[in-house]
Amino acid sequence: MHPVPPSTAMALRSLALAYFVQATGALSVVGTLAAIAAEWHLRDEQAALLITVFGVTFALAAPLLQMAFGHLPRRRQVLIGLALFSTAAIIFALAPGYYILLAARIAMGLGAALIGPVLGALAAGLVEDEQQGSAIAMVLLGLSMAGLAGIPLATWAAQAWGPRTLFLAIGAAGLLTVVLIRSTVPAQAGGEKVSPSTLGRVVFDPILLPAYFVVFFAAAAVYATYAFLVPIIRDVFHGGEQTASLAMAVLGVSGVVGNLFVVRLARRYSADTLLVAGMAILGFDLMLLLVVPPTLAQLFGVLMLWAFATDIVWPSQQRRIAELSAQLRGVALAVTASFVFAGIALGSALAGFLYVRWGFHANLFGSLVLLALSWACLALSARRTLLTTKGIL
Repeated sequence: MHPVPPSTAMALRSLALAYFVQATGALSVVGTLAAIAAEWHLRDEQAALLITVFGVTFALAAPLLQMAFGHLPRRRQVLIGLALFSTAAIIFALAPGYYILLAARIAMGLGAALIGPVLGALAAGLVEDEQQGSAIAMVLLGLSMAGLAGIPLATWAAQAWGPRTLFLAIGAAGLLTVVLIRSTVPAQAGGEKVSPSTLGRVVFDPILLPAYFVVFFAAAAVYATYAFLVPIIRDVFHGGEQTASLAMAVLGVSGVVGNLFVVRLARRYSADTLLVAGMAILGFDLMLLLVVPPTLAQLFGVLMLWAFATDIVWPSQQRRIAELSAQLRGVALAVTASFVFAGIALGSALAGFLYVRWGFHANLFGSLVLLALSWACLALSARRTLLTTKGIL
């Protein structure tokens, strides 16, 4: 295999930076929930709705934007999406009130929906066939680094300098990345526009549809508790601002460890096996949170296991979808991303509803119910796959 030329390596790093900025801007609201609520005088559940509207927007827009603009050159799609995302982050920072905040998050969701589905394909088009896996992995490193460093730093920055400064910085970083991509990533031909009939066939495929709902309910299960992690740390575990930043850092480090772990195990075990294992660990962790004393030491131990489990679940689910959809893999993975963000939206909305009315333990019970639904969908999907293999379906 020939080494990647330095100019191509620089282009891939630029795309990884775009993923880092997008993921940090999208998910930093979780760690800065209390700071945002304080700055704009919002209730915690109002602040959590900012996660929900982003997720709903991404879920609905990602496939529709590919239908409308999938024929455009991929670099142009990324540049337009990142410029929109970054400008919306700056509007968020300058927002005078809640409705402008909501509008800015919707615009950020639209920008992210245009970026996310094409970054991997753009990276793959920059290298030879045998180097495509490494190129995509390099771009996805930006997503991993957002969990490891971006979100913990965002949490700390919002507490130190305020959420307005944080989102100004995210917007500025995004616009600088636009310039960097424009100068380092060569233009490519446009992709194929996804027709409504193709999208419908991929969404409602009898094997793929329950597989999508596996990740939908899994994402909802995670965010029904995770979206309110900072208020939970404040109210239940009596931690301060530094504790929240440290919690995000623990989640990031443990998540990267889980990702490395699943990369090695994927050579020996099937996606179904790893998915079951990750969901079982997550269920055990949720039950552990129900019974352990509310001390910070116990919390950090549980969070380590939490991040480890979720970073087994996500790549295993992606692998499972890829294996089930050989013919239309790209469209199926884009639809999967929509179901993920729809799950995030549902879980985040439930998090505020449950916590405000019944407290921390209601969040955990809600997460367990959603995780059970994910298990049921996995069983249905596995059964349909088996029946198809035998020629019954």
